[in-house]
Amino acid sequence: MSETDKLIPGRTGPWEIVLGLEIHAQVASKAKLFSGAAVGFGAGPNEQVSLVDAAMPGMLPVINRHCVEQAVRAGIGLNAEIHLKSRFDRKNYFYPDLPQGYQISQFKDPIVGEGEIEVERDDGSVFTVRIERLHLEQDAGKSLHDQDPNFTYVDLNRAGTALMEIVSKPDMRCAAEASAYVKKVRTILRYIGASDGDMEKGNLRADVNVSVRKPGAELGTRCEIKNVNSFRFIEQAIEVEARRQVEILEDGGKIDQETRLFDPNKLETRSMRSKEEAHDYRYFPDPDLLPLVLDADWVEGIRASLPELPDAKKKRLQNQYGLSAYDAGVLIIEGARADYFEEAAKGRDAKLVANYVTNELLSRLAAAGQDIEDSPIPPVDIAALVQLREEDVISSKIAKEVFDHMWAGEGAPGAIVEKHGLKQESDTGALEGIIDALIAANQAQAESVKEKPQAIGWFVGQVMKATGGKANPGAVNQILKAKLGL
Repeated sequence: MSETDKLIPGRTGPWEIVLGLEIHAQVASKAKLFSGAAVGFGAGPNEQVSLVDAAMPGMLPVINRHCVEQAVRAGIGLNAEIHLKSRFDRKNYFYPDLPQGYQISQFKDPIVGEGEIEVERDDGSVFTVRIERLHLEQDAGKSLHDQDPNFTYVDLNRAGTALMEIVSKPDMRCAAEASAYVKKVRTILRYIGASDGDMEKGNLRADVNVSVRKPGAELGTRCEIKNVNSFRFIEQAIEVEARRQVEILEDGGKIDQETRLFDPNKLETRSMRSKEEAHDYRYFPDPDLLPLVLDADWVEGIRASLPELPDAKKKRLQNQYGLSAYDAGVLIIEGARADYFEEAAKGRDAKLVANYVTNELLSRLAAAGQDIEDSPIPPVDIAALVQLREEDVISSKIAKEVFDHMWAGEGAPGAIVEKHGLKQESDTGALEGIIDALIAANQAQAESVKEKPQAIGWFVGQVMKATGGKANPGAVNQILKAKLGL
């Protein structure tokens, strides 16, 4: 996508979108950030609430060491600076599902500082997004408005759950870039196990800061679109909000800095509240929590324990297996995908394995709403299918039929080939007999092939038809060329 393609056309000329994101990722932890209460999806209302989470008098927070470690892992994965000293602050605001009347967060001294990651666009080009900070904070509870026509109920199960807020610089210029950035961050977090990134469960969501300006002009006034929880909604919300701002400015109005919500049904954003500044929250150091001081050797131990990260894995798959950048990129989106591929590719044609995994298998899993871990076909069966191709036992066309049977749960590909009689016909004697009869019955067409060699395809098709698609295409072509004098 060129820079021009990213611009929004308007009556007064093109406009540029400027985007920065705040990603809220739930920390992968069995307990909350400042209490021992359990964290999990699907529990009944208020079943996972401690006295600390409910803000009962005299209850003091105690930091969860595992959550700190996960934040450090995430910071390293984002190529960011790890601050050996940070502190927690109280962010004061009122919500009925925030029992303390404040949120314990980090303001001036976050646990992770500046970093940057490379993000790939759909066309394969790469851009860089700078990370401003990553800080730890506790989540609020949830207000339930649909339980009673006269009352609002509060579920505090999420209250106190550990979140990582990852704040980017305003380095994105279109909706597709913003979506690609969130996907990349999600992939990194999932690789290192810092968050499961499950957007359907609310474990990863984004606040999108949108502003527009004339190309090269100063930054415009931004609006924040709150709690967008899918890649498609992120793109739609940006496009809708950017167009809204352009129309206001071209009509002579001005943009009010505010927080807005995106309605995916009406494809519009609506005002939620005026945008607060830092001083509105009256941040001050939490008196119940000491500054967080990390040991440098402990941090380096975490760094050494990290698995191979997505960018490094992609380069290795390309170099080690000769994969295209596209195939390697598809495989590294999830660590389990790459692991599945490498297991299947042992001793086999890796490019052919990648083709079956990225095209046949992943497309069927997506249609079934399943992940690679749910695959009914184990890696060893993909390897066996490729081996049958390599040994010319089956053709590429027959392999598709075999794959259908594998997907249906009929077992290993070798057994399927035997059961359904799908073995490729490579007996040259039998094929010669079929080809001789075909040429004898079509002398005029056989003569024309000498003038138009591409017409040999008709004979290949007739042989395949006569053998029920089981003839070895390579052997058929070789025999035909010899018989027709090509």
